[in-house]
Amino acid sequence: MATSDTRLHFLTIHQAGELMRRGELSPVELTRACLERIAETDGRLHSFILLLADAALEQARIAESEILRGEYKGPMHGIPFALKDLYDTAGVRTTSGSRVDIDRVPSEDATTTARLKAAGGILLGKLAMHEFALGGPDWTTPFEPACNPWNLDHITGGSSSGSGSAVASGQCLGALGSCTGGSIRGPASLCGIVGLKPTYGRVSRSGVVTLSWSQDHAGPMTWTVEDTAYMLQAIAGHDPKDPTSSRAPVPDYSLSLREGIRGVRIGLPRHYFFDDDPSVNPEVVATVERAVAVLQELGAAVEEVSLPSLDYVRAANSVIMVSEAYAYHEPNLKTRPQDFGEIVRGRFRIGALMTAADYLQAQRVRTWARREFAAVLQKVDFLVTPTMTQPAAAFEGYDPTATVRGRSFTAPFNVTGLPAISVPCGFTETGLPIGMQIAGKPFDEPGVIQAAYTYQQHAGWYKTRPPI
Repeated sequence: MATSDTRLHFLTIHQAGELMRRGELSPVELTRACLERIAETDGRLHSFILLLADAALEQARIAESEILRGEYKGPMHGIPFALKDLYDTAGVRTTSGSRVDIDRVPSEDATTTARLKAAGGILLGKLAMHEFALGGPDWTTPFEPACNPWNLDHITGGSSSGSGSAVASGQCLGALGSCTGGSIRGPASLCGIVGLKPTYGRVSRSGVVTLSWSQDHAGPMTWTVEDTAYMLQAIAGHDPKDPTSSRAPVPDYSLSLREGIRGVRIGLPRHYFFDDDPSVNPEVVATVERAVAVLQELGAAVEEVSLPSLDYVRAANSVIMVSEAYAYHEPNLKTRPQDFGEIVRGRFRIGALMTAADYLQAQRVRTWARREFAAVLQKVDFLVTPTMTQPAAAFEGYDPTATVRGRSFTAPFNVTGLPAISVPCGFTETGLPIGMQIAGKPFDEPGVIQAAYTYQQHAGWYKTRPPI
């Protein structure tokens, strides 16, 4: 396990932004440092599907000129970032990690892509992912699976696999992931970074390839909580291109970057998240228990809460996901099934076996869960849980069915659409990261960010970088 590192590619968005705002760092210099880091490490990590080095340097030179003219746009100006390869990029191939879309070149940017560019961000390239956001580490796809920078023999989690790997290793300062059952928070937890799934509708999904339209979320993955707040600021807000996009006002998320949770009420759903279950690693639970004790020391009031719908929510998430995914991919599954990887093809085909009754029963569970979670969140401010049931698994002996068996600690918040963040809270005895999940009321990203920031600043896990 490495200690703090002050090389340029390990700057946070906050640190780099302050230096550039003061004229002490050039966007070109920072972009070159990231490109050098990618050249140094990506042969082992396989984070990138497509690198846009020349275009990134040109964007960096433009950003440098703008800042020198006094046209500083804010914290994302001049910041090198990368995109999970299901975010559309005008004139740039977007594959969704699949042979099916290997030659697909969108004519316009996703709204999120356009907003990050408008904020002055520098796009480094497109990141590896589990095929169509539902595959796994699958060698039958055209792209090598991304590796975990804490231990290259282990997975990153999915489906935003390259996003987790690239941010943790310092290849980019921030990335976007997408999340339908845990694909932002999962890799964040397993790679030791911060990942936020915003409230459903908070961030536009226009131009983001669909998996399950009623559960898909777009959101940031970064090294620190403050960096997540800056990226969210750039991409949040109503988009007329996305009919599910909310018109709720977007607050200034930087105002949430202050320490203080004294008097905050935290609910612990011990049943399901903290009780004894064969699919849950006891070391993960014990580590999160210690993190909860830290929150209590910082002044939070912790109480146990009951959410009986949790026993059914994982199944509801899966039924809705594969049903909607099959509806989206049905034409290609029928006409060119050989172009799908083995893992995702099998999962999509399960959707063809679901009945209308299955789908409607899952939606009934969803309604029940939403009401139940809403009632509990009238009594407490946040729910705190482990992010994942296990630390990162090894590639050797990896079981692709493991992610669909047993419990999911992230899926309940996709089903309910509530905001949830994963923040690092420790390591296993073998040095693999563990994440703590903090979830809140609809559109209370400010509260979730503040709670996570307070813990981060006190615990200091962000000071430790992976050994690669």
